[in-house]
Amino acid sequence: MAERRDLPFTRKNWTLATAGLASIVIGYICLRIPPAEGFLSLTLAPVLLVAGYCVLIPMAILARDQTKEEREDRTYGQDGKTR
Repeated sequence: MAERRDLPFTRKNWTLATAGLASIVIGYICLRIPPAEGFLSLTLAPVLLVAGYCVLIPMAILARDQTKEEREDRTYGQDGKTR
């Protein structure tokens, strides 16, 4: 039988990627709204675009869930005693 392989992206990754994409789309929409000297195009749009491209999308790619082993290591430490 074929071995079951887990997908590298979890629900958390897809949620962050969707939030990043939504931030980027809303940023471009705000950038397009006149007047060009308004709050939306000069302040809000660049903040949304930077947040989408530089924060949310990289977080979606790099975030990973902890395995059971990693959680136990953080709880008990390397020597097996609780912290």
